Amino acid sequence: MANLAWFSPAEDCMTASPAFAPPSPDARPLWLVVKDGPLPANAGNWPAAAGFTARAGELCLLPDGNGGLRGALFGLGDPARAGRGRFALARAAETLPPGDWYLAGDLPGGVDPDQAALGWLLAAYRFDRYAGSSAPRARLVAPDGVDAAQAQAIAAGEFLTRDLINTPAADMGPADLADAAADLARRIGAAISVTTGDALLEAGFPMIHAVGRAAAPDRAPRLIDLRLGGSGPAVTLVGKGVCFDTGGLNLKPGASMGLMKKDMGGAATVLGLAQMLADTGATRQMNLRVLIPAVENAVSGNAIRPGDILRSRKGLTVEVNNTDAEGRLVLADALAFGAEERPDLMISMATLTGAARVALGPDIPPFYCDDDALSAALARASVTVADPIWRMPFWEPYESLIEPGIADLDNAPSGGMAGSITAALFLRRFAGGAKRYAHFDIYGWQPTAAPGRPKGGVGQGARAILAALPQVL
Repeated sequence: MANLAWFSPAEDCMTASPAFAPPSPDARPLWLVVKDGPLPANAGNWPAAAGFTARAGELCLLPDGNGGLRGALFGLGDPARAGRGRFALARAAETLPPGDWYLAGDLPGGVDPDQAALGWLLAAYRFDRYAGSSAPRARLVAPDGVDAAQAQAIAAGEFLTRDLINTPAADMGPADLADAAADLARRIGAAISVTTGDALLEAGFPMIHAVGRAAAPDRAPRLIDLRLGGSGPAVTLVGKGVCFDTGGLNLKPGASMGLMKKDMGGAATVLGLAQMLADTGATRQMNLRVLIPAVENAVSGNAIRPGDILRSRKGLTVEVNNTDAEGRLVLADALAFGAEERPDLMISMATLTGAARVALGPDIPPFYCDDDALSAALARASVTVADPIWRMPFWEPYESLIEPGIADLDNAPSGGMAGSITAALFLRRFAGGAKRYAHFDIYGWQPTAAPGRPKGGVGQGARAILAALPQVL
C-alpha cells in the first residue's frame, strides 16, 4: 500500500472535524426573521434604518453603541418560498463575522433546529490542502434539543466524502483510496482486507482486473473489503471506486474528462456513510460490510477493447460495447461477491450515468429498489433530513436492451435511451442473493456553491440512508 501519512490527523491535511462552539457568555445572539415577521423588541430602529427586509440570506448586524456587536438578524425570506432551498441558516454561517453565536428567541415556523444546526456545520467545510489554511469562521452553539454529537458525526462523515472526491487523481489513485479506507478502519475499529493486481484473478474478480489492468503498476486495481460489527442484520455497501476515468479506448473528449477525479464518488460516499454509522453508534445494531472496487480506467496496450467479452465473478459473460461504461463492470464483481453472503440489505452507490443527470439534474440522485417498504422509508427520510433522492423503476421491459445475444449481457446498449435504468438493471443481475437491494446513481459534485455545499465534491444519499436504516432493519 501507499504511504498512509496523508490521512493521519497529525499531518493536518484533512478538513478539520466540524464542531459546535461550547456555551459561552461571550456568544452573540442571532435572530432568524421571515419576511414581514416580527423583529426582536430590542432591535430598535436600526433594522429599518439599515434597509433590512428579511429577504432570504440578508444579514443585519446590530451595533452595541460602543463600536462592537450585540447581535445580528438573519433573513429567511418569504415562508411560502422556503421549499426552494436547503440549509438556509448555512448562509449565515458563511457571512457572519468570526466568533460564537447562538440562536435567540423562538424559531420561525418551519425551521427545523436539527437541519439548521447541521447546515451550519456543513457550511464550515473548506478543501484547503493545496491552498493554505482558511480564515476563522463563525461558530454556532448547539441549539437546545439538538443532538450535537449526532450532527457532528454526520457532518464529519460528509467531510470525509468531500475530501476524498476533491483530491486530484494524482493523489487519490486506487492505492490512496485503499489507504483512506484503511485509515477509516483503524479509527472505527473495523477489519479490512485488500486484494490487489493479479491476485484479483486468482480470487475470482476478473472484471475488476480487466478494467484496471491498463493502469501503471503503482495504480493497480484492487478490491477493498471493510467489516465492522458481528451481530444484527447484515448491511453491505458497495461503492464505485474509479479513481480516474479516461474512458479507456473509447476515450472521453477533454471537456468530459475534466471532472473524472470524482468518478470514485460512490466509494467516497459509502466510506463517509460507514463513518457516520460507526460514529453515531448505528453499527452496534448491524453487521456492516463495505466493498469498493478501486481502479483507474486507463489506456495502454493491455486495455480492454470494444467488442471484448468478459466473464464475471458470477459466471455471466459481458460484451464490452463501450469501454467508458466501466463502472458497472467493476461493480458487478463486487456486487456478486457481496451477494454470496446473502446480506439483509445491499446498497450500491456510483457516479454511473449521464442519463441520470439529464433526467434529474445534479441535485437529485435516482435510486432503484424493488422493495416498496424500503423505498418508502428512504423517500421519507430524504425529506426529513433534506437529502433529496427520487425513486426510479427497474423497468422489466428494458431487460432485453442489455441482452446482446453474443453474450449474456451488454455493458452499453445502443440507442442511448433509458441509460440510467438499463445500468441499474445490469447491476441487479449481479445482486441476486441479497434479500433487499437498492442502487443509487449519484453525481457526487456540487457544480455551483449553495448553502452548506461549497462548489466541489459532495455526498448524496448517505444521510437519507442513515436515517432510513433504523426503520427497515
